[in-house]
Amino acid sequence: MDFSAIFSTEGLIAFLTLSLLEIVLGIDNIIFISILTNKLPKESQSSARISGISLALVFRVAMLFGITWIIQLTEPLFTIMDMEFTGRDLVLLAGGLFLLAKSTSEIHHKMEGEEHHEEEGKSKVRKGLAGIIIQIALLDIVFSFDSILTAIGMTQELGIMILAVIVSLIVMLIFAGKIAAFIAKHPTLQILALSFLILIGVMLIAEGFHQHISKGYIYFAVAFSLIVEIINMRVRKGSAKKSLKKR
Repeated sequence: MDFSAIFSTEGLIAFLTLSLLEIVLGIDNIIFISILTNKLPKESQSSARISGISLALVFRVAMLFGITWIIQLTEPLFTIMDMEFTGRDLVLLAGGLFLLAKSTSEIHHKMEGEEHHEEEGKSKVRKGLAGIIIQIALLDIVFSFDSILTAIGMTQELGIMILAVIVSLIVMLIFAGKIAAFIAKHPTLQILALSFLILIGVMLIAEGFHQHISKGYIYFAVAFSLIVEIINMRVRKGSAKKSLKKR
């Protein structure tokens, strides 16, 4: 493994480009981690986020060292109705179904008006924390596939791949708390974030059936929805101020 390759012009460009792409690809991971950790008591949320992102780092670096194994997962395992399925396809299908089920369940709870009370007692907190970290770990594996396949497509230098993944996850670690706090503060944004995860789940299932959907379309739709929601928040805030002045 040669880290010196990054000091060449070509290596530096590959490193910066790959780091940016890894950060973009990590957006869905941050949102998923934020929604899950917000269900924990405040004193446990930070440690859960750190654990989740650390697991993502471990999985992605391990996968980079197992590039040969990753490539083997793209080889056909079986065929159904003239459609070949690989190990990667099965992982994407399972991940997509899990995201759909989890996001739909969370939206259902919010629509029903069920409040997530803080668990009492250290044993309950530990149990909730362990369960959430396991869920994060399962989705980390799925999200890592996109990340690693992108890295393999960008450069052949393992050192550059590892450094780019580390940088992207450090950025995730810095901003995950702020994103989680922002989502927790605004209930309508929680629904928007869960809807985004449903879109990602549908995309993963489509990818599993060899129907490629560019993430650019999904990011554009979510960015547009977010801008509209921010405008709505400003309008609601202005209306609330006017109501207070009239009183």
